[in-house]
Amino acid sequence: MNTLNSLLYEGKTSGIGQITDETLRRGVLQHAKDFKISWVKLGQALYSVWNDKIYKLWGYEKFEDYTEKEIGLKKQVAMKLLKTYYFLESEEPAYLKQEYSESTEAGKIPGYETVNALRLAKNRKELPKEEFDRLKEAVFEKGKDATLIRKDLTTLMKQRKELDPDEEREKRNVAAIRKLLNAIRSFKKDMEVLKVAPVELLNQAETLMHKLENEVK
Repeated sequence: MNTLNSLLYEGKTSGIGQITDETLRRGVLQHAKDFKISWVKLGQALYSVWNDKIYKLWGYEKFEDYTEKEIGLKKQVAMKLLKTYYFLESEEPAYLKQEYSESTEAGKIPGYETVNALRLAKNRKELPKEEFDRLKEAVFEKGKDATLIRKDLTTLMKQRKELDPDEEREKRNVAAIRKLLNAIRSFKKDMEVLKVAPVELLNQAETLMHKLENEVK
């Protein structure tokens, strides 16, 4: 009989003072909750270190130097933690309270990647507020994981394009104009520095830039 089965067996037979299967079950659920929300405390602490530049007091010139050398987190991961924590604090502060984890089933508590997926969805300007609210409900109340949230978001974006092709066409046109505008700006700047283009051509480029800027306002 292995150690776990032995403990369960003793708990069932001897009662008080011994671990039981139900005690173990409650313990596992609590550990699962603690595991899924542990990143919040790390994100909160890292935010203070980053925001107040405390890492400089510890001899680090850059925040990423501190996270990589002292706690073993790459810059990309550390910044994702910071952004996700800040999003949570501003968008769903109730999740940060102890009451949330105590009253919510372990299986419905969202982990770090799921909250980050929701954060990225929030940044999609083309996503209607009501659709974002549905995603948020799916995360915090129904416990949908990151993979399903990304899948739902992809479906929503596809449906939106199909329902409003004119809007999508307008976005493509604006993007093309911005690309052309940036190219002209770069050309004008280079010509001014190199002094190889006639003034008349630079003036024409300036006029065209103003016209394009008006198109994308």
